[in-house]
Amino acid sequence: MGRVEGKVAFITGAARGQGRSHAIRLAEEGADIIAVDICAPVETVSYPMPTPEDLEETAREVEKRGRKALTRVVDVRDQAALHEVVADGVAEFGRLDIVVANAGILAIAVDEPTDPEQRQKVWQTTLDINIGGAWNTVEAAAPAMVDAGKGGAIVFTCSTQGLKYAANNDLSLTAYTVAKHGMVGLMRCMAADLAPHSIRVNSVHPTGVNTPMVTNEVMGKYGEKHPQLGELMGNLLPVGVVEPEDISEAVLYLVADSGRYVTGVALPVDAGHLIK
Repeated sequence: MGRVEGKVAFITGAARGQGRSHAIRLAEEGADIIAVDICAPVETVSYPMPTPEDLEETAREVEKRGRKALTRVVDVRDQAALHEVVADGVAEFGRLDIVVANAGILAIAVDEPTDPEQRQKVWQTTLDINIGGAWNTVEAAAPAMVDAGKGGAIVFTCSTQGLKYAANNDLSLTAYTVAKHGMVGLMRCMAADLAPHSIRVNSVHPTGVNTPMVTNEVMGKYGEKHPQLGELMGNLLPVGVVEPEDISEAVLYLVADSGRYVTGVALPVDAGHLIK
């Protein structure tokens, strides 16, 4: 039997990158998957966002592992849509045990916006998706888990920047850092609130991960313009970025019985970034 055999996991931002990796890994260990992603451009994001075809590919990868997948194109800023997909998932699979609030953006741009209206959009969109989306996800999913009375596990995909900072006189990095710090507070409060229901809540804090959010043309040009970024974001171990699968192993540890007494924990997978 797999480590999450017969369980159901709800994953946001699941069309590619970390979200797809988490879906595949949990499916390998026996979970059926409810997978959502925005699958559309976001105004303040310069790198290409995922497509519906990407989300379909995640479903195919889950099904290759012998598990079922339910996919929906959903913006995590839309709490009503999240409630609907959770209801659909529970109706189809009969339960909900695991939530991975993974959706997130980095509104990086080669040239820092100076227009006040555009700066406000960068700030608000980053917070609305990164921290607001995480809250919306738990608001939509936790009631079903509480009502079922079987406990469960929730994991927030955070960042080392939720425990440190990435200041470069750049609004996008500041907004990202603020949102990820807020996620730690949300995680700890939710851990306290849901503990009486045997629902554990934790966060994982990766260093840079080899996903389209980090390894893209825009980020490459930004790095060329700001060579100090390597020192700002660098790791202690001799590795530039880690792989999505490295983070999936941490997620699996937290949601499986291996983490049955772990709650309220901010778990780094950071190649030593936090102590560099």
